[in-house]
Amino acid sequence: MTVLAAAALALALPPAAGLPHASAASGKAQGGQISVTGVHPSGATYAIEVPPNWNGTVLTFSPGYGEGAGPQHLPADLGGDTAARRWLLAHGYALAGTRPYGSGWAVEETLRASADTLAQFAEVAGKPRTTLAWGGSMGGAIAAGLAERRPDLIDGALPYCASVAGPVAMLNQSLDAAFAFKTLLASGDDAVKLVRLASADEEARSTTAARAVLDAAQRTAAGRARIALAASFAQVSTWSVTGTAEPAARDWAAQETQEYAAFMATVFSPRYPLEQRAGGNLSWNTGVDYRRELRESGRTKQVRALYDSAGLDLDADLDALAAAPRVSADPGAVAYMEDYFTPRGSLGVPVLTMHERGDNYPTVTQARAYSDVVRRAGKGAMLRQAFVDRPGHCRYTGAEFVAAVQTLRNRVVTGRWTDVDAHQLNKLAARLAAEDPALGAAEFVHFTPGRFLRPHVPPR
Repeated sequence: MTVLAAAALALALPPAAGLPHASAASGKAQGGQISVTGVHPSGATYAIEVPPNWNGTVLTFSPGYGEGAGPQHLPADLGGDTAARRWLLAHGYALAGTRPYGSGWAVEETLRASADTLAQFAEVAGKPRTTLAWGGSMGGAIAAGLAERRPDLIDGALPYCASVAGPVAMLNQSLDAAFAFKTLLASGDDAVKLVRLASADEEARSTTAARAVLDAAQRTAAGRARIALAASFAQVSTWSVTGTAEPAARDWAAQETQEYAAFMATVFSPRYPLEQRAGGNLSWNTGVDYRRELRESGRTKQVRALYDSAGLDLDADLDALAAAPRVSADPGAVAYMEDYFTPRGSLGVPVLTMHERGDNYPTVTQARAYSDVVRRAGKGAMLRQAFVDRPGHCRYTGAEFVAAVQTLRNRVVTGRWTDVDAHQLNKLAARLAAEDPALGAAEFVHFTPGRFLRPHVPPR
């Protein structure tokens, strides 16, 4: 089938089942270039771009949390940033994207719809030689899911700024900080709820109440010390605010200011939609030793210095946490989030992850949780990880995106990892930017994340 004929076939497809007001596909083919958008029977939308000089590689993109198509059938994105997409298309890469119909933690739907998009791609453009899955945040978790569950569909995966520790670990991590916050700063405030939220309105009231407590605490030395303690359990970055310099290694106050800025979004991130999807509470802190967590967080010196400055007894607060009633999980909810999707590490294809060093959404320590589970599964040779030296979430430059894509594709094509260290990635990105300044500069850095405090690996 020729490229033009394939595109014509896509334009002739019947309307998607159950979606009488949405065409299955629409687009154009000009000079060998294909541009197609459409709606799957599930309601998910997709987009496909194939350049006339297609090199046989397609990148299939999955979006982040809360980016569903909905009844408006919002068009699918293609990943990366504008400069990276333009470079990739100009250099022969095809792009495909999927936007699930469902909202929130729509991992289950997107895993299925991504397969539908790749089937549609084959109809439109022919079978690719190389298929790479990529995605940011929740979309990166989907890319990691495809790497374990659908090696028949893809040849490599690039999860970036991704929730690769899985939703159970992520929500356990935030619960630990919320539990400390509630126990030490909001014990008498019934509006601050930790789990089993009854409605979106109740969650909104809880978040508003927690914000008021947090802001009041930040105005006192004792409150700031307790914020730092709670933040240590969620491993909130001490360099969180974009556009700011990293606090000095012993500037405890400046580090706490950065933790405070990211605290609400990290610790009280949306929980009600995840509980609704999972069918219950997916988090617990039964059996958690908060003294041990503080020790293993690497924040003991900071927290103790702030406690000493405030004239507080850190041991007394840790005793209070040890004595406070704990939260248990609903097994069915945990099982659902294990399925959609908690990595087991059994990689079927090579994976390259990319994280910002100061990310909190998820925290960069999730990268360590992922590498640990992959190593324990005996697949460490399949994984490499890259880190970028800045705070923020999913704020990569075009040069960083393209350097990562080229590195992963080279591993798939040659069967060997080469030039994955920060120095070589920066050299590659600099060469790319010299040819196309719109790609911007790269800030890859050698970095080893601290150990993730609450890893969760499903039983095999």
